[in-house]
Amino acid sequence: MTKRRQVLKLGLPKGSLEKATLDLMSRAGYEVQVSERSYVPRTDDPEIEVVMLRAQEMSRYVELGVLDAGLTGKDWIAENASKVHVVSDLVYAKASLAKVRWVLAVPEESRVRKVQDLAGGLVVTELVKVTKRYFKKRRVSVEVRFSWGATEIKPALERVVDELLAGATDVKRPVDELLEKKDRVYAIVDVTETGASLRAHHLRVIDTVMESNTQFIANRAAWQDPWKRAKIENLAMLLQGAINAKEMVGLKMNAPKNRWDKHIRPILPAEQSPTVSGLADPDWVAVEVILPAAIERELVPRLKRAGASGIIVYPLNKVIH
Repeated sequence: MTKRRQVLKLGLPKGSLEKATLDLMSRAGYEVQVSERSYVPRTDDPEIEVVMLRAQEMSRYVELGVLDAGLTGKDWIAENASKVHVVSDLVYAKASLAKVRWVLAVPEESRVRKVQDLAGGLVVTELVKVTKRYFKKRRVSVEVRFSWGATEIKPALERVVDELLAGATDVKRPVDELLEKKDRVYAIVDVTETGASLRAHHLRVIDTVMESNTQFIANRAAWQDPWKRAKIENLAMLLQGAINAKEMVGLKMNAPKNRWDKHIRPILPAEQSPTVSGLADPDWVAVEVILPAAIERELVPRLKRAGASGIIVYPLNKVIH
């Protein structure tokens, strides 16, 4: 009797995180080929079946066992109140290796200066349940309405909000005709990496509702399966290694022995421990070290002036701590 092949059903996010996630998978050693016509991409690991889903839905499918594991945002796990096992935090976003923030924002000209000033007002967001909990905790009574994505991209915040209130279909109607209360205050809760988009749309941040980052999550039953757990842990390790490597570079150089200890070694970051080996020329040593990418452009000229030569800087795929 043929033994059934074991497979890990893995969900990857479509949309804003898709490109960054596929790049991360590739750096971790997993090539995933996505077809625009299919939600089931091809992967070079026969033990992994990949499904592309919206990050907003991912935790539900993992909780139900439709997927064994998946990558999604901490924000959407909280929004869905999903009961899943968090394998690891993977701090990367669409454009950077950083957490994102869901912020409460108002138009620049708004009279709102603090959360309490929104009492009786209207807040639009895609993160409805989290936003309601945020205001409930602060004992501020507001109406929270759903808004589908790109909340900050509006010709005028009041106009879109009021259309939601009135159910208007004719966008040419004057704003005043759509108002329930002309003195009502408005706000949005939207996600941002840098705040640049909010500023570009003349919105002012009042408070941070929550911070979020990508999380690798697993179905609780799948986590108890020895084979699936080992597969998930291996993947988590390699993904984290790929994230670590994106902020690091490798550096090789040759250094004269008579300048190494006093002139070259002190230039290197104190927390790094370089590998030093002998060369055919007894007066020189070969040095190899891993460095933060952010300091490389300042460090290389200093190393050259200190006497190093044959300096090579190269990118890294994975750094496993």
